[in-house]
Amino acid sequence: QVQLVESGGGWVQGGGSLRLSCAASGRTFNSGTMGWFRQAPGKERELVAATRWSGILTASEDYADSVKGRFTISRDKAKYTLFLQMNSLQPQDTAVYYCALAGAFRTDRFNEHAYEYWGQGTQVTVSS
Repeated sequence: QVQLVESGGGWVQGGGSLRLSCAASGRTFNSGTMGWFRQAPGKERELVAATRWSGILTASEDYADSVKGRFTISRDKAKYTLFLQMNSLQPQDTAVYYCALAGAFRTDRFNEHAYEYWGQGTQVTVSS
């Protein structure tokens, strides 16, 4: 059973930074896709950033246009942990952020249905 546990959310003033972490346990995958999604009140869940790997190869990361240049996704392979560094945060970044994992190198990584495992979510609130 795979478990994903997010941490690092909280409250921050506009322009500030937060770093989210997602610790995965239960199983390792030689190939996979991991992503950060977010869902704001009254809105659909959207992909923020994703990373994919196949063996020792890692594909280039993907980002939503709204976060390009401000957010960075990274993965600690040894600790099986996913990170999301969020800089220059804006009030519109306020949402619940979810970590997700697919046990394959997925081409449909922007689609939430491509992911088999989800974390419980962590709230990020950015004040103006």
